[in-house]
Amino acid sequence: MGLTSWDDYPVHQAPEPIAHPATSDRNFYDRYYFNFHRRSDELFAIVGLGQYPNLGVTDAFVDVRRGDRQYIVRASAPLGDRADTSVGPLRVEVLEPLRRLRLVVEPTEHPVAMDVVWEGDTPAVQEPRQFLRSKGRVVFDTQRLAQTGRCTGTLVVEGEEITLEPGHSGGNRDRSWGVRPVGEPEPDGIRQGELVLGGMWNYFPMQFDDHAIHYICHERDDGSRPLVQAERVWADPARGVEQLGRPEHEHRLEPGSRLIRHSVVRFPEAGIEVTCEPVLANFVSVGTGYGMDADWRHGKYQGPSPVVQGLVLEVADIRGLAQYGIVDHLARFSYGGRQGYGLLEHGFFGPFRRYGLHDGAMGAPG
Repeated sequence: MGLTSWDDYPVHQAPEPIAHPATSDRNFYDRYYFNFHRRSDELFAIVGLGQYPNLGVTDAFVDVRRGDRQYIVRASAPLGDRADTSVGPLRVEVLEPLRRLRLVVEPTEHPVAMDVVWEGDTPAVQEPRQFLRSKGRVVFDTQRLAQTGRCTGTLVVEGEEITLEPGHSGGNRDRSWGVRPVGEPEPDGIRQGELVLGGMWNYFPMQFDDHAIHYICHERDDGSRPLVQAERVWADPARGVEQLGRPEHEHRLEPGSRLIRHSVVRFPEAGIEVTCEPVLANFVSVGTGYGMDADWRHGKYQGPSPVVQGLVLEVADIRGLAQYGIVDHLARFSYGGRQGYGLLEHGFFGPFRRYGLHDGAMGAPG
């Protein structure tokens, strides 16, 4: 592939057409993630769209947790013009950069359709760069922006239309790009048995009326922390971004599982203690491409023609497997008389002895 439409814009970062990233690493990716809800346990929806230029693939999904089921539409196609942020019936439109985006899933025979405008209510912030190397190989080198926001529009689940209004909705999004494992699995070689993201992963964007708190903690079993973020972002740009200092976590897991039941996150330097209560889990690791399915992974080639699939998954059937991947909970957060909602995303990979996980399989003690 040579010139495409983006080459007529002054956005180049390397002496290559935009179709070709500056790195030839097969794992280069560029993707969107959104979630939204109605500030209740009614539903928790997640949307993602990614491009994988060195694999020649683009794919997307919508995953709605409602009641005891998850409703998924997913699509994959060979990557063409990178300016085309659509895959099958799914597309993302940037209406106002860093502020307003439109999420569309055209009606099909599958269980989800939507037409939603997602609008940020706090400024987008740049997260710390994530860099991990394993026995010489760079396995993570990623950059992200993050933002909290609200939605307007309609969501249709199995024929039922649900209206989303800014005053009764919430959510967050991120844009990430760089290098991380995607596509078909590679041979492990010397990295046999190595965990790419070993230890505990916490990603909690918390949305309050006039600000957001962004908390990230990747902590290894030995207590080291390759990635940390602790910031308060005010809706009023004049108030800016506050650094909250080193965060501390106290999680209670469901006995026999790797699922968080209750958390407290403290920022001692800022005098803030946040109580975190999961409301509704979306087991996003199953069915959407995050690595639990051999037949559908982000960036996996699905053939020369576009592929669109729909799934209806019983939560009881998938939670046992999905707890070993990333789990995205809609959660309620409270501190200092304030209450908000947001994402409580966690994963425990391999042993994490602080919470009684002494190997890669066992759940928390009772």
